[in-house]
Amino acid sequence: MIVCPDIRGTSYDLDADSRLAEAEGLALAIGIVIAESFVLGVRDVKPNLLFGTGQVENIRIACEQAEAELVIIDGALTPIQQRNLEEKLGRKVIDRTGLILEIFGERAATAEGRLQVELAHLDYQQSRLVRSWTHLERQRGGFGFLGGPGETQIEADRRMIRQRMGRLRRDLEQVRKTRGLHRDRRERAPWPVVALVGYTNAGKSTLFNRLTGSDVMAEDLLFATLDPTMRAIALPGAEKVILSDTVGFISDLPTQLVAAFRATLEEVTAADVICHIRDIVSPNTAAQKAQVLQVLRELGVAGEGEGEGEDAATIPILEIWNKWDALGDDERDELAEVAEHSEDIVPVSALTGHGIDALRRRLGELLTREATLQTVEIPIGDGRRIAWLYAHGDVIEECDVEGEGASGVRRFLVRLNPKERGQFESL
Repeated sequence: MIVCPDIRGTSYDLDADSRLAEAEGLALAIGIVIAESFVLGVRDVKPNLLFGTGQVENIRIACEQAEAELVIIDGALTPIQQRNLEEKLGRKVIDRTGLILEIFGERAATAEGRLQVELAHLDYQQSRLVRSWTHLERQRGGFGFLGGPGETQIEADRRMIRQRMGRLRRDLEQVRKTRGLHRDRRERAPWPVVALVGYTNAGKSTLFNRLTGSDVMAEDLLFATLDPTMRAIALPGAEKVILSDTVGFISDLPTQLVAAFRATLEEVTAADVICHIRDIVSPNTAAQKAQVLQVLRELGVAGEGEGEGEDAATIPILEIWNKWDALGDDERDELAEVAEHSEDIVPVSALTGHGIDALRRRLGELLTREATLQTVEIPIGDGRRIAWLYAHGDVIEECDVEGEGASGVRRFLVRLNPKERGQFESL
């Protein structure tokens, strides 16, 4: 059973029905069968239960009638609220953070992903240890300043958790350093990086597969992708580009997860272009965009002005309006007019392939926007540098200018951006 509390006086990014639908999607993503779900208005938050006693009784009756074994509260519960609700309802109770952690724990496929999830889970659990030892906590003894066996056990568990978290943080720091070395190598190599970001289930992985011909898991599920995936693709004007698929964002993402996945999210900061994939069909697409931009601002790659003025993004952000095929004719015509007047919007359907060629052209333009035509003269015998020009630059023409055979010199008219020019000169 899913209960979405609608607390009076609290500002939400999504309306109550949309939040409930998102909670249902989270539950379905982990295979939970939803017996019943509803929004419950809360006038005054009760510190011990969150809801009023009458509301808790109504939830209990609904659980009995629906034969629900688990109650999901789509909000944040304190350890005391969670324990008291379990006692009153006679069922396991988890909150939104606990549910998302379960999903991440099930989906993490790489060693790094599992480290990040375990760290987030331990951070979440350490304040909830008291729930497991309440029967011992009452057995107080000693001289008043020494706790009973319950407190001793809780403290021992907390100490083990702190030690384990310390080891995980050290491991993740090593992961961060390794990622940094990989990024440094990519920066030294003349291959630009395009990062796909967006709200969860916006279609990032489907678009990734469409552009790369890969078979990355892409399902109609929230958080289908957790571990970043990279593939090389060719774009107009750029023979080799690294395309990176990242974890999806979501409203009210637990702070523990944001901190744990920072090493993964830092991949976005090394990108040359960011593709913000939007589910343009969703009624909450504007709120979802705001959530994504907020995360990008926290990473320092998006400005307050959303790409305009002094606070412009530090990395070009291209909006990809996905699921174009699912729009009605009137909506499509209206949005197409908006997109036509913006160079930063590309309508696509990752499912059908509509707009993919236009997206590839626009990405090629962004990646080569600083490229200039340059004349380069290379000895004919220097096959390494000639091969490099053809592999990484856009050779317009070439001709012999001096001598013949291996002692001759060839002149190339080639388009290079500053990064490629620096790489060529270092050869």
